[in-house]
Amino acid sequence: MHLLNRAYTDHLRRAGMIPVLLPVAATVDEADRLVQGLDGLLIAGGADVDPDSYGQEPHPASGPFDIDRDTFEAALIRRAISHGRPIFGICRGMQLLNVVLKGTLRQHLPDLVGNHTHNPVRGQFARHSVTIAADSRLGEALGARLDVPTYHHQAVDVVASGLRPVAWAADGTVEALEDFGGRLLAVQWHPEMDDENLIFEHFASLCRGLPPHLELTGRNHQ
Repeated sequence: MHLLNRAYTDHLRRAGMIPVLLPVAATVDEADRLVQGLDGLLIAGGADVDPDSYGQEPHPASGPFDIDRDTFEAALIRRAISHGRPIFGICRGMQLLNVVLKGTLRQHLPDLVGNHTHNPVRGQFARHSVTIAADSRLGEALGARLDVPTYHHQAVDVVASGLRPVAWAADGTVEALEDFGGRLLAVQWHPEMDDENLIFEHFASLCRGLPPHLELTGRNHQ
């Protein structure tokens, strides 16, 4: 069974979008037709991405994996890119986007950063700050620093060709990715768990083909 937190669809509606939920039961062959009917694609959080898809053996702390979802969402990402549809990846969505484009992941952050800052209590969201590159579209939309909700034990390692990191946690963990063409946006944190809706409005502007922060003009954010 696949479930989606209603917070995702609530934020999309607030940004003026109409959410369309795509069942994983749909086939890879149907992905092309599904994407053609959409203005943009959001890939939500969820299970760890199968490490076999980026050439690694599973870490003891990794899993369980959802191969069917990995396969279907990877097909959606590829079709969305080929049709020029904007993509917004959240947590797992950012990781999968990076993997589909031939990047890799760090399978268990505590082994590398020495703490559980990104996922301190199982089943509970934590918060930490991120620094956003001033020359990024995300920085233009959200400002230089944010306090964000977080819940993950994996992260981007090698950034895929065509993407660039544009936000980081204090420990150096990559917290956001963009492409160079203005269509791909991904964050490691969980913006759906905040009241603030700016990042969803930013995604909505991409889906409407507007300059990234046109609709945010006049709003003051640090």
